[in-house]
Amino acid sequence: MSEHVQLSIGQVAKAANVNVETIRYYQRRGLLAEPAKPLGGHRRYSDQEVSKLRFIKRAQVLGFTLKEIENLLKLDGGNCCSETHDLAVHKLELIEAKMADLAAMRAVLTGLVRQCDIGDKQGECPIIHALLQTDDHDET
Repeated sequence: MSEHVQLSIGQVAKAANVNVETIRYYQRRGLLAEPAKPLGGHRRYSDQEVSKLRFIKRAQVLGFTLKEIENLLKLDGGNCCSETHDLAVHKLELIEAKMADLAAMRAVLTGLVRQCDIGDKQGECPIIHALLQTDDHDET
């Protein structure tokens, strides 16, 4: 698409593979500008909005929140590679911490399921029993 192409909101939504309400939501959040509405006409969008929508969706897939994406969009176009790098490193650290937490949860649940598998399934459920146990490390 060339920059002078003027699209309806529906065309932008289709080109970016989002729905119209997503575009309106992003406009309310300040991620996308809302074009002026000509008297008696419809708002028209350039292909830049399609590119920006695709950017937002790709960033979301990588785990960035809309607030973080807003910050990334503000950094676009400047000599901000260092700041963008720092944001990406921070996001990567958060993802790695979540993965470690998930691995620990998986290990505990795997052990509980194994206890249940070797049990007689007639008496006390080892999973329920383990979850009912308190330990000094719980904060709740």
